[in-house]
Amino acid sequence: MLEVDTSLPGARVVAVLERLAEIRGLPGSITVDHGPEFESQVLDAWAYQRGVRLAFIRPGKPVDNCYIESFNGRFRDECLNEHWFLSMRHARSTIETWRIEYNTERTHSSLDDLTPEEFKEAHASRRSADRVRKNLENPVSLTPHSTSIPY
Repeated sequence: MLEVDTSLPGARVVAVLERLAEIRGLPGSITVDHGPEFESQVLDAWAYQRGVRLAFIRPGKPVDNCYIESFNGRFRDECLNEHWFLSMRHARSTIETWRIEYNTERTHSSLDDLTPEEFKEAHASRRSADRVRKNLENPVSLTPHSTSIPY
């Protein structure tokens, strides 16, 4: 999800994170820089209430968050610098098209040359297989003397 606008205050960041939480759940930690949207009281309160740690990079050290810096550079070079946006609607449409291509059509060397979508599917399949294997290795006994609790 890429949120597109002229500015994104803390309340907007929280709204985006809530939408993401519905889709993917919440992480234990989010690495952020020292932008005003991330240092806002609104985001701080949200993170505290939701049990999410805000991990601030060292001031002036973008290398502390190298993955997002790499993405930002690619996004800037391949999308933002290539288009002259005529309106917010045009910007949102163009950026969404780029995001879909980036996630579904393009392989990434950091993901074993899979697209992010393929990587997500492969990872979900592996996690599912691991859960099945774990359940087979640790069967639940349903006798009256069982110490296992069925789920």
